[in-house]
Order: sequence, then structure tokens, then C-alpha cells
Amino acid sequence: MNTTTTRRLWRTVVACACLAFSVTWSQESKTVLGPTNADLHAGAEALMSGDAEEGVQKTLRGLDYATSNRERVAGLSNLCAGYIMLGEPENGLPYCNQALELNDRNWRALSNRALAYVKLGRFEEAEPDLQKAEEIAPKAKTVKVVRSMLLDATNPVAPLVIIDDRRQGAEDDET
Repeated sequence: MNTTTTRRLWRTVVACACLAFSVTWSQESKTVLGPTNADLHAGAEALMSGDAEEGVQKTLRGLDYATSNRERVAGLSNLCAGYIMLGEPENGLPYCNQALELNDRNWRALSNRALAYVKLGRFEEAEPDLQKAEEIAPKAKTVKVVRSMLLDATNPVAPLVIIDDRRQGAEDDET
């Protein structure tokens, strides 16, 4: 898999993971139109559109006003994803860890943390997170993409046929 394809894949993974907080409803018994935390919502939207810097900034601001555990987990998971998008998985990892301390069954945070581990070359640590995410959300495309990235890193596919062009070049020189 070439570098451009890999970047597109992990951006897709991160954008899908950010869906964790595209819309949040209040836990109270009142009608709320739109998101309850505008900064968390705007941060998720920015991440989904590929603007990691803005997404991280707005999500950090939104976490200051998170009113529920669900908002905090989604925001922390999105921060992890944002830092991965910025190419800084080591800075994202603590946010995934915090999200999973609050909810160890959040498959998006598990998938994000596994992706951070893959990016950091910590493949053994990625495996249990992926297994758990696959149990929780077996059909999630994001988890499947991270699984394929882990497999590409740990067990790359070797071509079955290798074409030797040296002979072709020699024949071209003779004409």
C-alpha cells in the first residue's frame, strides 16, 4: 500500500471515528434543537471535513463545557483522532486512554487507540483494542480499516509474481 493510499485510509478512519460526536442530545428531559455543546459539535465537524487543527482546538474548548460522561468520552475520543490526523499519535494516545477510563466499551475510542498504536509501531498493544472493538461493533467499517492497517504493518502481502524487466530492456536496446 503506497503512502498516499495509507494516508487516505487513516483519514477516512479518523473521520468515521469522529462521528462519535457529530450530534449530542441533552440528558435532561427537555427539548433541545441542535447540539448541546456547540464547540464539541464544531470540533467533530471540522475533524470530519479534514481540518484537524481546527477540530482539535474546538474540541479542547468544548471539553471545558462537557456536561455529561457521554460528551466527555466522545470529545476525548475525537481529540485522540485529531492528533492522529495531525501525525501526532503520541499526543492523541492519552486522550484515548482517558476516554476508555470513562467508558471501556466505547468502540470508537478503542479503534482510535489501536490506530495510534499502529502509527507508533506498538502492534502488540493494538491487537486487544481491535479485538474488543470488533466484539462491540463487528460491522464498523472504521474498525475493519484499522484491522487491515495492522495486518499490512505486521504481515504485508508479498506479490506472487515478480516481473523481471531486465530482459525487456535488453531487447529494446537491440532494435
